[in-house]
This record gives sequence, C-alpha cells and structure tokens, in this order.
Amino acid sequence: MDLASLVQLVRAPAALTVPGDTVAGGSIQPGLAASSVCLYWAGMALNDYADRDLDARERPERPIPSGRIQPGQALAVAAGLTAAGVGLAGLSGGRRGLGVATGLAGVVWAYDMGLKDTVLGPVAMAAARGLDVLLGGPSTSPLAAASVAAHTLGVTTLSRGEVNGGSTVRSAVTLAATGVAAGLAAWHIAKGGDRLARLAGFGLLAGYAALVGRPQLAAARSGDAKLTRSAVGRSIIGLLPLQAALTAGSGRLGPALALAAAHPVAANLAKKVSPT
Repeated sequence: MDLASLVQLVRAPAALTVPGDTVAGGSIQPGLAASSVCLYWAGMALNDYADRDLDARERPERPIPSGRIQPGQALAVAAGLTAAGVGLAGLSGGRRGLGVATGLAGVVWAYDMGLKDTVLGPVAMAAARGLDVLLGGPSTSPLAAASVAAHTLGVTTLSRGEVNGGSTVRSAVTLAATGVAAGLAAWHIAKGGDRLARLAGFGLLAGYAALVGRPQLAAARSGDAKLTRSAVGRSIIGLLPLQAALTAGSGRLGPALALAAAHPVAANLAKKVSPT
C-alpha cells in the first residue's frame, strides 16, 4: 500500500475541513482536532471498503477496485484510525470527550456499513458532523452544531446524484438544508461576540452562501452528474467558511480568519485528490 493510494483512500485533503468543527465548537486543543481528523479518515476508508463492489462498476480507478489497496488493508486502516480518534479524544477531552467520540465513531460505522443507502443515510451523516462540533467542549453552541449538521445533510443528499445525476427532490432538499445552515449560523452570530466579530461573522457567512450556493444552484438547474459532483466537492470544502463564520460569531476572530484562509488551500488540494 503506497502513500499516494492511502491519501486517495482517506480523501486526505478534505480533512482540512475537519478541525474547524471542534474550533467552531469552542476548542483549540490539538488533540481534539486530531481526533476529529482520525475519525473522518476512518469513515472515508470504511466507505471505500463497504463500497468496493459498487466502485468496481462505477469508479474502477479508486484504490480498492484498482488493486492498489486490498479490502482487508482498508478495513484495518479504518479500525486503526477509529481507535486512534477515540483514544485521542479521551486523552484531550476527558470522560466527556471519550463519550462524544465513541458516539461519533458508532454513527460513522453505522452509516458506512448499513445506513448509507437508506433514507436515514443523510441524517446519520448530519448527526456525525454535529457530534464532531460538540466534541469541541461543553460550552459548544447548539446552534453551531445544528448549522454544521444541516449543511452536511444537504451535501450528503446531493452526493447521491454524483454518478447518475441529480433530481428535483434532492436538489430541493440540498438547497433548503444550506438555507437552514445559513439561518442557524446567522442566529448564532447575532447572539454573540462584539460588533467587529459579528460583522466578520456575517461577512464570512455571505462568502459561505456564495461559495456553496452557486454550484448547488447550477447542479439543480442542470441535473448533470458532472456538475453535481463538482457541487458536492465545493460544498465539502465550503464548510470552512461556515466554520469560520460560526467561530467569529463566538468572538474568536483569530481562529476564524485561520479557517477562512484554509479554504483556498483546501480547494487547491481538492483539484489533485477528490474530496468526494
């Protein structure tokens, strides 16, 4: 198993969107951010393990169907990263961190191994990302967690059209979820922080709406699989400005600007390794 194949298996560049969850949740602890990244990568590896037969038909270039990574190796990577993620959360966040990370890991495995292709799939993925925000600490704003969860619900719904194209219903759900995510974030920003932090928060939120909303609208109008795939990728990376807006709304401008600055880096890396 070579490094390039492992990077593709876990969608490594997309992990740049993950530490922002715990930051938006109020934490600046590297251990919790690392826990989130490990659990995210575990979910990506497990996803490819679970989808190996489907990918052999639809995406034969993926690491498992192409033969570059064996199914057992992918499963071992997923299990190892899960154990690392839960362990890091316990070390950094104590009993609470261990409990949240264990619940998050359970949702990730349930999604990949059973719920993904059911009506509960997008809900499970949204729950996982909401729990990731809550991993940030006991002072996490429920509005912040709900905003990230709503965004994730929309992206996961949209992703079901990556191969065969979108549908009117999925597009409507996606756009509605993005609107709810923006609305919850605006509520969170309006409630906290000083005037400068609120202004920055609303500015970053406007950037999120433009970066995510435009490709989603384009995909909704065309129904084309390629545009849908592009919208999914941009929406995944577009989580960064949403996290930045939520962080600014909590009065933490420094971390918010760091998250915003990470967006173009993540977008450039996504051109080399697909985040979807």
